[in-house]
Amino acid sequence: MMKATEVIENLKQRFPGEPEYIQAVSQVLATIEDEYNLHPDFEAANLIERLCIPDRILQFRVTWTDDAGNVRTNMGYRIQHNNAIGPYKGGLRYHQSVNLSILKFLAFEQTFKNSLTTLPMGGAKGGSDFSPRGKSEGEVMRFCQAFMNELYRHIGPDEDVPAGDIGVGGREVGYLFGQYKKLTHQFQGVLTGKGTSFGGSLIRPEATGYGVVYFLESMLATRNIALAGKKVLISGSGNVAQYAARKCIELGAKVLTLSDSDGYIYDPDGIDAEKFEYVMELKNIFRGRIREYAEQYPSAQYHEYERPWREVADIALPCATQNEIDGDDAAALVANGVVAVAEGANMPSTPEAVKVFQDAKLLYAPGKASNAGGVSVSGLEMTQNSERLSWTAKEVDDYLKRIMNDIHENCIRYGTEPDGYINYVKGANVAGFMKVAKAMMSQGIV
Repeated sequence: MMKATEVIENLKQRFPGEPEYIQAVSQVLATIEDEYNLHPDFEAANLIERLCIPDRILQFRVTWTDDAGNVRTNMGYRIQHNNAIGPYKGGLRYHQSVNLSILKFLAFEQTFKNSLTTLPMGGAKGGSDFSPRGKSEGEVMRFCQAFMNELYRHIGPDEDVPAGDIGVGGREVGYLFGQYKKLTHQFQGVLTGKGTSFGGSLIRPEATGYGVVYFLESMLATRNIALAGKKVLISGSGNVAQYAARKCIELGAKVLTLSDSDGYIYDPDGIDAEKFEYVMELKNIFRGRIREYAEQYPSAQYHEYERPWREVADIALPCATQNEIDGDDAAALVANGVVAVAEGANMPSTPEAVKVFQDAKLLYAPGKASNAGGVSVSGLEMTQNSERLSWTAKEVDDYLKRIMNDIHENCIRYGTEPDGYINYVKGANVAGFMKVAKAMMSQGIV
């Protein structure tokens, strides 16, 4: 029989100095242990160890030239974690915090998230410790081209299909795709999140944020709670946060906060449609900082180097980065009346925070379930590329709603506890794990 604690201890010894990876594996194994042990053939095939350790880890140097003519060097990575159910699929992250541990955790999580979507996609993640912040257009382009000079050897529409993530938006995907095309002489659906003029899908930029809110609505419906009129705290002000905010506003909720790495703004009057358009312009055109919102709208308060989790609200949507809600933050959210937390970021809640949420019987959705909308539409973009067709925004949105509803139903199936409480963490982990595990068992020891 598999004992999660023993597996974790073994991984700690083999991979020291990788706390995020160990944290992600620990959280999954603790919830799937009982289900895993109902299948003795899994243990006979050493399935759990094979599932925890990536298929392949690629590390490479990225050398590029800045505007002053200086030669600069960064690290590049691609973690191809598991392709049992489809080609490797997962984003590229450009941020100074990127390291092997973070990318291994993200690739591990991506494997189960992609499984939950019901689409044929394996799990991967990659990126670099390069940050586009403060760089010129030319510098970003030259870095992306240098990064692709190595990565192109290891990706393809039926092998590994990267996408964007933190620091990698439509601009970066475009530069990466252009260089891939130059190197291979192939116009293929090898990246998702592309511009709609060269194979991208409608509502792909909106998909993760919209999907979070669709999943949130399904959660609230289990308790007959409507989203309209609820006060919402959102962290982040990038792609996921922006479109989660837009959908909340469209559905009648009152968005109170947004943030970036320097601090957060709190607007007691709510961020309405007009203010939201200002945010979109500020962040996407001028690449400004969120503090400028408070300069534009005097009703708002700016809190430097703080997070928004101490404000009073009904719903929290962490959409920034990993481990942004700790145990004390979670306790404050519970004390201030929050009834639901849906993660837009990957693993934004620490284990201590998750325990607080679950002990309080909050509606709590882990990122692998609630933020799967982005990779779902990436999968739909792959389908459109294969068909050489473009679907309408309504068609894509309808698919997205259906997928998020299916994920929610699977979480209920595997996560409903005897007292009726829906443990979405367990439900998502077991549902995602079982599909991958069965595929691996069918394909032999490879």
